[in-house]
Amino acid sequence: MSSSPPALFDRSLLRQRRNRAASDLLEYDFLLQRAIDDLIDRIESINRAFPRTLVLGGGGQFGRALQSRPDAADKIQHLIETDFAENLAADACVDEERLPFRDEAFDLVVSPLSLHWANDLPGALIQINRALKSDGFFAAALFGGSSLKELRQSLMAAETELYDGASARVSPFADTMDMAGLLQRAGFAMPVTDVDRVTVRYGNTFVLMRDLRAMGETSVLADRPRKPVSREFFVRTAQIYADRFADDDGKVRASFEIIHAAGWAPHPDQPRPKRPGSATVRLADALGVKEQSAGEKAGG
Repeated sequence: MSSSPPALFDRSLLRQRRNRAASDLLEYDFLLQRAIDDLIDRIESINRAFPRTLVLGGGGQFGRALQSRPDAADKIQHLIETDFAENLAADACVDEERLPFRDEAFDLVVSPLSLHWANDLPGALIQINRALKSDGFFAAALFGGSSLKELRQSLMAAETELYDGASARVSPFADTMDMAGLLQRAGFAMPVTDVDRVTVRYGNTFVLMRDLRAMGETSVLADRPRKPVSREFFVRTAQIYADRFADDDGKVRASFEIIHAAGWAPHPDQPRPKRPGSATVRLADALGVKEQSAGEKAGG
């Protein structure tokens, strides 16, 4: 009996759609660029060099962004940029779920907006940890749980109204708590996560859908509906979207949530939490206040 997790995403379809989007990606990469800029900020804040760096995803945009960020570029000596789609791979086509690299090959691994498509995210994180040298750094950006919540609700409402039932048409995404736990499970030390929430306004729902196609970010759910829907379905979706999520000027809002997750490959010299009960300084002394017993009243 296979222990592999069920395939949530059709990775072959993902590769096909990302290859198709490659020619126009530069015109629709504003969210990718935002994520990459944030990742580079984090690298700049670390006072060390990274002789060998691996980039998973990003369509070659990470290396381009480094050209205008000399402080970060000076830290990175050898850069290998990969992508799951051949047409977007600057150096090599690599599947994030099946890394072909030896253990402890890199000092830094960066993943801009790609890991939200992994069927086995815990397994991918474990492989990334193994690919890092001891005390190597990992930083990723991926779409989070609240992304496209307006589109999700509008699609479900239109399908329920027209077909007496709703199917999943927008991919599920992880949230910050999920990612923190997954990093810890994968063996990363000092894992941290935070979220960047972005609201983008569009003239209508059809423009939003066009952008998602051009980004290569349309749903590739393995269990997606196979039966074609009518034009009426998309028109009704757009109407519901406008009714519920339009501003006073008629433009509609689309929410994107970019989760940033980072951690270090374990090293003996890294800080570690102390054992419970091992403290040598009382909290009251550290705070400069009088310690009170459980029976005393504050201010007594």
